[in-house]
Amino acid sequence: MSELQFTIDGKDCKAKSGQTIVEAARENGIYIPTLCNFQGMKPAGTCRICTVKVAGRYQAACTTPAAPGMIVESNTPEIEDMRKAIVEMLFVEGNHMCPTCEKSGNCELQALGYRYTMLAPRFPYLWPVREVDAHAPKIYLDRNRCVQCLRCVRGIVTGDGKHVFALSQRGNKVGIDIDAQLAAGLSEDQAKKAMDQCPVGAILRKEIGFAVPIGRRKYDGKPIGSEV
Repeated sequence: MSELQFTIDGKDCKAKSGQTIVEAARENGIYIPTLCNFQGMKPAGTCRICTVKVAGRYQAACTTPAAPGMIVESNTPEIEDMRKAIVEMLFVEGNHMCPTCEKSGNCELQALGYRYTMLAPRFPYLWPVREVDAHAPKIYLDRNRCVQCLRCVRGIVTGDGKHVFALSQRGNKVGIDIDAQLAAGLSEDQAKKAMDQCPVGAILRKEIGFAVPIGRRKYDGKPIGSEV
């Protein structure tokens, strides 16, 4: 696989042909925040938190391939404030109660809130009325916490290619639904995968507590992005 060179915030970087900016940045020790992106899964560019500027244009770093000589701006005050605004919008658009959420300390949205020192969002809270779906035997879906990253839609697929999760409705009423019949047949591994791939506390495994207590979880001990 051929190798190319480009820059991110003035730093010379190398990338393999076909790698996205996010993938190449990670290999060069540069952190670009993501929510919808998940390693090993085809990128979708739905959350836009990875937005960078290339040749004066805003682009999603998770779907834009690195190119020879490309000049990428990422860690600028303008872009960082844009990312903070996206995090704030995700908080006010849902019903996120971090102190009482089972995913606290492992939640990527919560970790980004801390990273961008979010205190009082600049947008008004919407407090939408959303249902919790607990019909599946092994998992339940709390739509109040969902950020519609589509990780579950893209990543939880049966052996014959059927999607367990799907988007329903449109506009401000769009949400995630579960196929009840397919969800009933989820294996233990698939149920755990669904919970682990969700960046927030929207999908949780029933009847099983968390092995790591709050205070010792991933983002409790290490800020998001510090592993790059």
